[in-house]
Amino acid sequence: MLHDNTNMLAEVGRLETPKLSGKYDTGQLFLHRVFGYRGVVLFPWLARVYDRDIPNKKESSLDESSFNQVGKEVKGCTQTFYQVLIDARDCPYIRAQTESVTFLGNQDSSRSLYAIPGLDYVSHEDVFPYTTTEKVPLQHELFDKFLMYYPDKDPPFGAQETLRAWQKKNHPWLELSDVHKETTENVRVTVIPFYMGCRESQSTTVFWWRYCIRLENLGELTIQLRERHWRIFSLSGTLETVRGRGVVGQEPVLSPHLPAFQYSSHVSLQAPSGHMWGTFRMEREDGYTFDCRIPPFSLESKSEESVPPTSS
Repeated sequence: MLHDNTNMLAEVGRLETPKLSGKYDTGQLFLHRVFGYRGVVLFPWLARVYDRDIPNKKESSLDESSFNQVGKEVKGCTQTFYQVLIDARDCPYIRAQTESVTFLGNQDSSRSLYAIPGLDYVSHEDVFPYTTTEKVPLQHELFDKFLMYYPDKDPPFGAQETLRAWQKKNHPWLELSDVHKETTENVRVTVIPFYMGCRESQSTTVFWWRYCIRLENLGELTIQLRERHWRIFSLSGTLETVRGRGVVGQEPVLSPHLPAFQYSSHVSLQAPSGHMWGTFRMEREDGYTFDCRIPPFSLESKSEESVPPTSS
């Protein structure tokens, strides 16, 4: 199998047949179906996927009725996702932020924002497994801390105790529980929300979430994201509107050749729960513009029992 990330081809291993059932084990090497990077599976998650494309429903308007969809029942099905490490050599060429896993640490009663580089969440269908004879096939600072080479295993890499301890300690902040999907005019939006923790002061408590968004162009015409329009509802009763150009300082182009873009952002509420929904204004190469729906998703906090213990 050949891999290309700098217009130079390099042999990295031999592709295997993707699994149609079951799950991949810790240490499985893979290529990402959409972004093409090399990665390795750390551990699996079972997530509830709410796909709004599955029910046969009438197109609804994009005004306040979009908020009404928040409470509309959309059946979720359980699917396997994976926490993975990304090969550092591929990070500069991925149309996705590669430091998207963040959480609030709990140390000396002062919580700081931690970012873990080179981590991603990957659905089972996006994994193209491969094997290699290299003992260190991936360049990542955590690879040899988390994984060990076992020549008689399949895959030949297994978890070290440091990986199990890291997973246990940070489980509440790494946990992927809900995934939301919706397609508008051949543009699919996938949202994964994560609870990050809360910050307390004498007068108020602020709850924080991060959310990862992937945009995929499933059509044949090139499109560009021009604007975002968010509605953020807090359990405290407030409804906030946020408008702006692009996302994370970019107006990404989604072409048939490079059809996907992924980014992460953060939101805070002065309440333990809320909802978010909205639209992206897209412009097609023929000049046609349309609003692409962002599926409504819940922001739910977790009990303080889930907070990792303070470091000594």
